[in-house]
Amino acid sequence: MKDKLIPKKIVEELNKYIISQDEAKRSVAISLRNRYRRKQIKDNKLKREITPKNIILIGPTGVGKTEIARRLATITDSPFIKVEATKYTEVGYVGKDVESMIKDLISITYNKLKSEKITELGEKYREVILLKVAKLIKPYGTVNLDEKDILLKEVKDGKYDDQEVEIEKSGSLEEPLIEVFATGSETNGEGVKGIIDNIINSIPNTKKKLVKMSVKNATEYLLRVEIEKNIDLEELKPIAVERVEEDGIVFIDEIDKIAQREGAHSEISRQGVQRDILPIIEGTTVMTKYGAVRTEHILFIAAGAFTLASPSDLMPEFQGRFPIKVKLNTLTKEDFIKILTKIEFNLLLQYKELLKVDNVFISFTSSAINEIAEIATELNEDIENIGARRLSGVIEQILNEIMFEAPYKEAKIIKIGKKDVAKVFEYSEEEENLDDYIL
Repeated sequence: MKDKLIPKKIVEELNKYIISQDEAKRSVAISLRNRYRRKQIKDNKLKREITPKNIILIGPTGVGKTEIARRLATITDSPFIKVEATKYTEVGYVGKDVESMIKDLISITYNKLKSEKITELGEKYREVILLKVAKLIKPYGTVNLDEKDILLKEVKDGKYDDQEVEIEKSGSLEEPLIEVFATGSETNGEGVKGIIDNIINSIPNTKKKLVKMSVKNATEYLLRVEIEKNIDLEELKPIAVERVEEDGIVFIDEIDKIAQREGAHSEISRQGVQRDILPIIEGTTVMTKYGAVRTEHILFIAAGAFTLASPSDLMPEFQGRFPIKVKLNTLTKEDFIKILTKIEFNLLLQYKELLKVDNVFISFTSSAINEIAEIATELNEDIENIGARRLSGVIEQILNEIMFEAPYKEAKIIKIGKKDVAKVFEYSEEEENLDDYIL
């Protein structure tokens, strides 16, 4: 971890996914390293005084602002949430409470810890459950030691997956232990679900019945029962709180939309929203169902295009909490070429792998890639600059017919050249129709 958080290493990692924006990468890398440095300080009083240096990323859409923050969190496996400043409203108005960003962040963190714990226990008890299932297939009293080992290996290998066995099933565990949450928010209906669960769990249900199910399903069911008996969800709550307090990253997008521009009017005060967000950034305690969360050491990264406003239009106190301001560059044609060829899991690779599923093997010549970058640049200039997001629309248009027709009767190899790209984007200079390319 120590070596992984060296600023140069962080930038190297970010370079795998983000083209250009060197100044922004350096700034976030330093902020991340300073967090590590703070943790090594032994004087707790001094440590409490050292707060993160929050950052404002300034630049148009599609230049990598969100991706920088997201990848930064991934490097250290930090709790991360992206929110939009425009979704929050001043106290007294209908809208999202600013504290919900912290509640959502800890909810996501807790659910991740829960999932990790379930996986850990699953690995721990799987062998025990496989032994139980093997006994159901063939009672151990009827086989010798060598046969037991062979039987257990066969169960592991899935030889008996479809064979039916009879198990004792309790009526109290009908739902999967691993739950899926749309946003991880503790304000999105989870509270109602918790009330319902408490009511259901308060009703005694010791009734058991013998049921038949496949070996595969029986293994998963018995494993869930074993995990539920041994998991302690309460012990995860303080861990989740500590992770959020020490390593949490909140990315606030569209911060420019709540800047109070001179002469602008709004039903809901932009400054009012800033005033409500300010205590969260300065450091306050937010009460959540997982415990009290202090926010002074959470790293806040704000972002905005700032085309109609500037960071100086934010309240002075708000500006003061974001001492680092970095301007991101507009992406060029050369940047687009690098995005399509240099970064890991680039768009062209993604489409190649998607079509490979249908035995369609596509490739792009260097001149085709150059043309795609040229067209994306022109469309950004002629319509609206949406940065690298334009590339998806261009490639979708080029591959539209191929993706619709696939799969073909036989495997197909398709090489896409400059003429193939240009043909798709032919249009009359007198009567341009760019509607198809507006995202």
